[in-house]
Amino acid sequence: MNKASRIFCPALITPKNAVVKQTEQLSRSQKLLTELGLVKSGSNGTYQIMPMAQRSVDKFIDLVQSNMLQAGGQKITLPILTPTGLWRKTGRLEGDISEFYMVRDRSGKQFLMSPTHEEAVTAMLATTSPISYRQLPLRLFQIGPKFRDELKTRFGLMRAKEFLMKDMYSFDVCEETARETYSVVNAAYDRLFKQLEVPFVKVNAATGMMGGSVSHEYHYVSPVGEDNLLQCKSCGFAGNSEVVMAPANCPSCSSSDLKEVRGVEVAHTFLLGDKYSKPLGATFLNTKGKPQSLVMGCYGIGITRVIAAALEVLSSDNELHWPKLLAPYDVCLIGPKQGSKEQPEAEVIENELLLNVGEICGHQELLHDDRKELTIGKRLLEAKRLGHPLTIVVGAKAIRQDSPKLEVHTSKGETLELDLSETLKLVAEHSQYKKSLILGCFQPDNEESKRRSVGHQL
Repeated sequence: MNKASRIFCPALITPKNAVVKQTEQLSRSQKLLTELGLVKSGSNGTYQIMPMAQRSVDKFIDLVQSNMLQAGGQKITLPILTPTGLWRKTGRLEGDISEFYMVRDRSGKQFLMSPTHEEAVTAMLATTSPISYRQLPLRLFQIGPKFRDELKTRFGLMRAKEFLMKDMYSFDVCEETARETYSVVNAAYDRLFKQLEVPFVKVNAATGMMGGSVSHEYHYVSPVGEDNLLQCKSCGFAGNSEVVMAPANCPSCSSSDLKEVRGVEVAHTFLLGDKYSKPLGATFLNTKGKPQSLVMGCYGIGITRVIAAALEVLSSDNELHWPKLLAPYDVCLIGPKQGSKEQPEAEVIENELLLNVGEICGHQELLHDDRKELTIGKRLLEAKRLGHPLTIVVGAKAIRQDSPKLEVHTSKGETLELDLSETLKLVAEHSQYKKSLILGCFQPDNEESKRRSVGHQL
């Protein structure tokens, strides 16, 4: 069990009647995360993640890792520093390198603070003892920091100079099996984004400096997005304007009800061919014992960007709303105020709830707001702004002789008056629903939710 009084949460305190000058345009998620003390700005374009938000990050990392393992991935860790010589061999230092951080060691050797690791992982396999075709396909992934010297950092965690990313690199014997791997990993991405229950679109995309023959992007539709998408109001289809000219009718359902929307890119997949393996000499021994270039794919997910973008889509201007699987805590329990008339009796119920709720949802998923020097109203207002899925209030109504009730507030804005058994049942239902999402058993109960969760590609 976690106690609110012990959690480091440096909320932004603005003095009454103070005029705050904004030096940058803030997104909804950035504003709320900063005001509530979940994220703190470091130097320009970098952010410090506080304990409550870190719980959300850790949950998402676990979810991503689970899906990557299910897709046949093996987890590795690569150095942040990559010799620039590898990037020269693949030609990626010949273009615009203004976004790259470069450093030199004491002997003058130059390194990149890796924005991505295609060269590093390919060079690793090139210097490994001969790989047999029997060992393929090989799907290696890592989760760690990446660095890009963004010209203009914006919207907090959505466009920062340092960010967390999951990157997977696949190696196959030929184009055909590489496409099979591509389908397997894309299916894992589809499953992951459905589990988050945030409406997303999947579109064909340009390969850009990454190269390759096939590429897809996953987007959350939001006004703060930097990509232009065409979306059909009838079926949910979306296409990236970088790839297609604006059609008069939807290619999916032929409807003319198309509109331009903005998208936040949260994941990207590429089929790379031998763009990296050939210049870096990464080969395997084929059935005839002859060396042959590995056929590659790469697959990225912005860990911190997904969390910020999901909050941007789901939250209101004043309250965070989390994907159920990423909420820092499942339940917040608020007891009576110190010195109130109901305190002695209400605390008996409060202690019973601490035990029973913790056993149902897991004690680490329960936040006990034990700051009893504060009124229930003040603690409840903060709990609502933090977006806890369930907030249980043990107040004066809980000790009524006739029909005692607990007040339960949901992140959907509902206020329920329930007895103890009904409250515990609601907690159990929430926990069970989360388990069904983790197991991938969630089935949308109507066509609209199905359309919104599946994602549509061009």
